Amino acid sequence: MAKQEDQFKKVLSHAKEYGYVFQSSEIYDGLSAVYDYAQNGVELKKNIRDYWWKAMVQMHENIVGIDASILMHPTTWKASGHVDAFNDPLIDNKDSKKRYRADVLIEDYCAKIEGKINKEVTKAAKRFGDAFNKEEFLATNGRVLGYQEKINTILSRMGKSLENEDLADVKLLIEELEIADPLTGSKNWTEVKQFNLMFGTQIGASAESSTQVYLRPETAQGIFVNFLNVQKTGRMKIPFGIAQTGKAFRNEIVARQFIFRMREFEQMEMQFFVKPGTQKEWYDAWKETRLKWHLSLGMGAENYRFHDHEKLAHYADAAADIEFNFPFGFKELEGIHSRTDFDLKAHEEHSGKKLQYFDHEENKNYTPYVVETSIGLDRMFLAVFSNSLQEEALENGTTRTVLKLPAVLAPFKAAVLPLVKKDGLPEVARQIMDDLKWDFNVFYDEKDAVGKRYRRQDAAGTPFCITVDHDSLEDNSVTIRHRDTMDQKRVKISDLKDIIKAEVDIKTWLQKM
Repeated sequence: MAKQEDQFKKVLSHAKEYGYVFQSSEIYDGLSAVYDYAQNGVELKKNIRDYWWKAMVQMHENIVGIDASILMHPTTWKASGHVDAFNDPLIDNKDSKKRYRADVLIEDYCAKIEGKINKEVTKAAKRFGDAFNKEEFLATNGRVLGYQEKINTILSRMGKSLENEDLADVKLLIEELEIADPLTGSKNWTEVKQFNLMFGTQIGASAESSTQVYLRPETAQGIFVNFLNVQKTGRMKIPFGIAQTGKAFRNEIVARQFIFRMREFEQMEMQFFVKPGTQKEWYDAWKETRLKWHLSLGMGAENYRFHDHEKLAHYADAAADIEFNFPFGFKELEGIHSRTDFDLKAHEEHSGKKLQYFDHEENKNYTPYVVETSIGLDRMFLAVFSNSLQEEALENGTTRTVLKLPAVLAPFKAAVLPLVKKDGLPEVARQIMDDLKWDFNVFYDEKDAVGKRYRRQDAAGTPFCITVDHDSLEDNSVTIRHRDTMDQKRVKISDLKDIIKAEVDIKTWLQKM
């Protein structure tokens, strides 16, 4: 656990030092759980968004995109259930005066038990060496099975209590497990209460005539209310999908873990409309497709797992999370949900407008079912960034900090470095920059010794460094250095574009799916 915390601190520090993420309004001591994406961060975020959009929209003939507004008619949120049911179970500690999400306290307790399982696995792997079979060990070791049974029992009870709105039992569970305030160790808890997470605001010319509206807590409803508009104007046939990326807002009381849980965040969602009765096969298909998308980035299959929901939302008949191994453990990265026909029927009822699909093959109207894929762009950013940040021991006894971002996502694809700031080398370097920048985001750096510049670009995540030296003036060649291997190779200037493209092209990466 201490090692994880240490890695997380390095992530926070590196994100600021290398221009990825800043605390919002930092000169005024910041605003809790609100962050700004800096010059490198905004590029990485854009590249992740583009990678998702290419895979989700452009590679599917039956999926289109929209960009719905943040402000929507307030009845939207009544129909969706957010006005009445978009709550978090909160509990206060009477001694520390700190407020916590009750379910998160219980989940963190279970995460500590999971840490004990991981310790058992590590010890056994060391004891048995190459003969160690992790899957068999997890399935047969008595101590591990006991730990896992305890986790399952706790989470199952919590899920049922929350589903039944039995908040007294949630508090009782916290007391039975002797869960203490993480800051003070106090076990003096208040009752558990529900707290609505939506941000309210007013729209109108004056206070007397203004209307209460909300900043959207999710992007999905903008898709549902536009279902018929898109279907008719796009002449879409079932099955088809509507995708969207955009900001959502939640008044998180217990926002924490850097950009993992924020009050203002960005979602990448796709709602896939299917014929009733086929939702199970589409749900399974999208689970497989979405995991392949994640694995295409090469961040290690061992860092992903599915978590099937025991407690389902009232509108769902199946739900699973793709969890990622963040520096603070496995947490939700993406959700895949079979939402049935709840959303369209709810908006039909509240709007009085028909939201059905006419199936020409069956010559009848029906309300489509929906399979949703929803990923937090900020969480994906954190997964990529934290997984890529590494400390490497080198053969000469030194270490280097390197940000091994997937090259397709890196903010800058190459840095052009003149060996010295004279003798015509900067001019050649600038010519290379002017040629490459039409196809790639390229960085120019002429300050400090070239070795320092290499280290700087390693830490910033740039896949290639291109060094222009005195020989370049004679042979029109440069030295290209690869971030991950530190290998250096002499190549023709005219070949640079093809060399870089081979490593960073979206097509190359997505074809891994």
